[in-house]
Amino acid sequence: LSMCSKLCYAIGGAPNQVAGSAASFFLQIYLLDIAHITPFHASLVLFIGKASGAVTDPVAGFFISKSRWTKIGRLMPWVLACTPFTIVSYFFMWYPPPFESGRVGWYLTFHCLFQALTTLFQVPYSALTMFLSTDQKDRDSATAYRMTMEVLGTLIGAALQGQIVASAHVSHHCTVSPPANITDSWHDTPSIPDPSDPLSPQVIYMIAAGVIAGVYLLGIVVLFVGVKERDDPYALNSDRAIPFWKGLALTMKHGPYVKLTASFLLISTAVQLEQSNFVLFCTHAAGLRNHFQYLVVTILVSAVVSVPFWQKFLQRFGKKCAACGISWMIPFAVMLVTIPNLILAYFVAFISGLSIAASLLLPWSMLPDVVDNFRLQNPHGKGHETIFYSSYVFFTKMSAGIGLGISAAGLEFTGYKPGICRQSNEVILTLKLLIGAVPAILILLGLFILLFYPITEESRNETKLALEELR
Repeated sequence: LSMCSKLCYAIGGAPNQVAGSAASFFLQIYLLDIAHITPFHASLVLFIGKASGAVTDPVAGFFISKSRWTKIGRLMPWVLACTPFTIVSYFFMWYPPPFESGRVGWYLTFHCLFQALTTLFQVPYSALTMFLSTDQKDRDSATAYRMTMEVLGTLIGAALQGQIVASAHVSHHCTVSPPANITDSWHDTPSIPDPSDPLSPQVIYMIAAGVIAGVYLLGIVVLFVGVKERDDPYALNSDRAIPFWKGLALTMKHGPYVKLTASFLLISTAVQLEQSNFVLFCTHAAGLRNHFQYLVVTILVSAVVSVPFWQKFLQRFGKKCAACGISWMIPFAVMLVTIPNLILAYFVAFISGLSIAASLLLPWSMLPDVVDNFRLQNPHGKGHETIFYSSYVFFTKMSAGIGLGISAAGLEFTGYKPGICRQSNEVILTLKLLIGAVPAILILLGLFILLFYPITEESRNETKLALEELR
């Protein structure tokens, strides 16, 4: 597989991460402080949106597995067809509706559409890994290229969004020194922007949405021009496609897949909680209101530059061993929560980037090994690749949606008030738990489950030789 093909494949996945990153870091604070909807309604938007994306995964897997081969492939038409609709839904997700009573329904509708459409993109795109090459090293290399570009896309999305919308969260009302005879009004009076202002926070967020939506077109053009999908390189012409529901039942009984999915759905939920609450934590709990965009960039730059390191690490020491890097963020995040300090915050951001890179690279590098292991046990079936990828994304999205919904509901329960300068002690404590204790517990549980993952480097090589002999 040529370097150009791997690079074009990697660039194709970046736009999805650009938009997803902006939403992960900023959608919750946008709904609370800019759209001024209650934390309870924000939790509904976040949870139902994620759930709609999760439900779309098996549906997408079902229809994609039924797709016929075309001149541009079996998976590529799905990627191309959903892109324009994804762009439109993403823009309107940040567009303030011209009415007040149905704002929650507006944001819920377009968030659900965006999540569902990104799923229709992500399932065929990620399954395309299996149709680039039959060689494990080629696939691992393509996955490393893809993860590097996706983390770079995450960086670009968060950096663009953060730099453009930073002024929307810097309120003179909150940054000036309070008078000597301070009253509760300085803490409790919300700073509500003027909608008629040409550079109001709503307009600033729409500008950011338009810029990020435009990134989609470039990435998809590069993917289409630079990548050639191969017709199922694993199966004989006489092999029959596994029926979707039978294939789904078989994957749910496949031990390595169950352990891998259970482990990383907990880890990905922890990362989602960190992402969605980090800006809120910096703004309201750590006194870093003017630094959050730079801290986000630090996290993502660290993640981008460390992906090649993790690729080399897992090649030399094994994929299970590389999972230890995910745990590095735990002690430093706890330190940030207990000792909020600017220098410490940047150090924590750097270490968190290293851990996030490992958590992004490993599951997508390990999943092809699981698919190969399944192929060896079911040598005369085909078409199961999209089932594995769609159901994996379903479980991780659903768990992340539940986690985000619970975290936003927790803010509602503890009395979060949009737009005020200082939140209550209960809200600050909740944000600290969502950044520190809860992700730490989820990561430790996920790594414990991963200890029982049975595919080792030796068994990978044995599977590779057996599949070559079978072919």
